Amino acid sequence: MKLRRAILLAALALFALPLAACGNKEKITTHGDTEGTYVDVGQLVYQVQISRQLNPNDPEDHGYLIDLPFGQDQLAPDEAWFAVFVKAWNEGEQVAPAANNFSIVDSQGTVYHPVPIGPDNVFAYRAGDVPSGEQLPELDTAASNNPSVQGSMVLFKVKYDTFNNRPLDLVIRAPRGQEPAVASVNLDV
Repeated sequence: MKLRRAILLAALALFALPLAACGNKEKITTHGDTEGTYVDVGQLVYQVQISRQLNPNDPEDHGYLIDLPFGQDQLAPDEAWFAVFVKAWNEGEQVAPAANNFSIVDSQGTVYHPVPIGPDNVFAYRAGDVPSGEQLPELDTAASNNPSVQGSMVLFKVKYDTFNNRPLDLVIRAPRGQEPAVASVNLDV
């Protein structure tokens, strides 16, 4: 009888141990092995909806390339447009600033920075304050409702050779003073 009780108590202790470790602390994720992973940057949670090369001759893709600055609106023969469509959520209880510092890094250490996009492009990612319980892009906007991408576009001009230097990582940096300060996501190329 004592042996049975000792085994039962030992079994209960083993089952209780993982639950006790959980507590109220939420897991912070700063790296996604694939698109679709939620990563924490500053006070917001980000998700890459999709990333893909854009073809300026395709009618849908042409719409993503509206209002690019003069001089940066053309590609060199060895370049391609590459778009990363992201969403961000504020799950906190206060207004939080969105990240405004993105880059793509390939396996050779080459770093690409986004091409600035003018105000007439309804798909462009625009950093700003995100109210509690809200998302970026805002609901019921072209970027949010587009069934192909469902996110705001961060646009890059990359060398074609970069597609051979996978994995490509999207690096997201939080506004100054925010933690976690940096997260990254492997892009599906």
